[in-house]
Amino acid sequence: MPHLSAAMLAAAPAPVEPITSAGHGQLALAVLLGIAVIVLLITKARLHAFLALIIGSFTLGAVAGAPLDKVITSFSTGLGNTVAGVGVLIALGAVLGKLLADSGGADQVVDTILAKSSNRAMPWAMALIAGIIGLPLFFEVGIVLLIPVVLLVARRGNFSLMRIGIPALAGLSVMHGLVPPHPGPLVAIDAVGANLGVTLALGVLVAVPTVIIAGPLFSRYAARWVDVTPPEGLIPQRPSEDLDKRPSFAATVATVLLPVVLMLSKALADIVIDDPANSVQRVFDVIGAPLVALLAAVLLGFFTLGRAAGFTRDRIATTVEKSLVPIAGILLIVGAGGGFKQTLIDIGVGQMILDISHDWHISALLLAWLIAVCIRLATGSATVATISAAGLVAPLAAGMGTAEVSLLVLAIGAGSLFFSHVNDAGFWLVKEYFGMSVGQTLKTWSVMETIISVVGIIFVLLLSLIV
Repeated sequence: MPHLSAAMLAAAPAPVEPITSAGHGQLALAVLLGIAVIVLLITKARLHAFLALIIGSFTLGAVAGAPLDKVITSFSTGLGNTVAGVGVLIALGAVLGKLLADSGGADQVVDTILAKSSNRAMPWAMALIAGIIGLPLFFEVGIVLLIPVVLLVARRGNFSLMRIGIPALAGLSVMHGLVPPHPGPLVAIDAVGANLGVTLALGVLVAVPTVIIAGPLFSRYAARWVDVTPPEGLIPQRPSEDLDKRPSFAATVATVLLPVVLMLSKALADIVIDDPANSVQRVFDVIGAPLVALLAAVLLGFFTLGRAAGFTRDRIATTVEKSLVPIAGILLIVGAGGGFKQTLIDIGVGQMILDISHDWHISALLLAWLIAVCIRLATGSATVATISAAGLVAPLAAGMGTAEVSLLVLAIGAGSLFFSHVNDAGFWLVKEYFGMSVGQTLKTWSVMETIISVVGIIFVLLLSLIV
């Protein structure tokens, strides 16, 4: 298990000269005030997280005594690097998700799995559906897509809404927090320099048991605690009812899993061949690059999803155009979060954490998880928590091996999901869709998120004993 040790510190590269000469006390105060400003602006002033992160970054630099022009440069550099690193991947994921939804491919997956599931297996089927569909979809999009299915299945099979809904929510949430190409994991991978393929492989290993425990197993208790009837008006029309045909189940699943297979193939080739000059490994390095893997899935989706549903070229073009509009805000938040992260690094906060934690007897993974938990509780945003925590603990990755750095990403991701409550937009989305009170949402959704976070870090720590 990677701990903060002298060996780790010795392996770290020489730190870049910080843009301020502030001591540890002043830097700690700057971090607290910077994060506090972001929290207050998001929660109290209802300011968009993009603007809050900009103001918080400037506050951070000002309190640390850094020249304002250098703070602006740090923020701009971080924003640009982050958008350049993950922005295109987020956009490609959005296009694939929109194709999946509009073509009826998502419905085909849902209907096929449900048709082959018994009543007893239905909660497990819902978790599987959410896991498959949740790979390329943003959490909010996944909820909007799956809620009609959850409500219809609950009504048709006379199931408790919690017994069906919790497994679906768990599948979506775990994918959102732990598995790339979702924005949070991608940003953390970029921030700490992790290998995407290895992180994806280890993320799936952690995600599967976590979904099982927080989904089908926990839903038994959630159904006893809360019994609600959703509002009648919340069962919208199925998105593919206006289509004469839909993509096949096999083609849809193959398209969704293509980028996963390509990225995992690259990771496997890197381990088995381990020779950058080898022509076979170079081929896998290209096809397994996230940009190429996601682009390949999108191009394949034009045929296996779009054309299979009878889409014309114009209809496919319209789908692509509409898919990019909703992610503008996400890209701005992710970019501003990268600017905040870079400001943290440039004023010397990362080195400060290494210095003051030199003698701590605490796992670096656990430290990363705790930092993400604190920011998640304060801001309500899993993405903001991931970005900020990744920036703070990035120096810890310097002395770690490839697998350990990937586990650091997963620890941050697990912490970013801890106890969603009233400052989280997802909390209100689930509350309204399921027709629950605030108390009922806390007892179900919030507890489920906490289980995901705790179980996730436990499995991360267990894996750290093996890899």
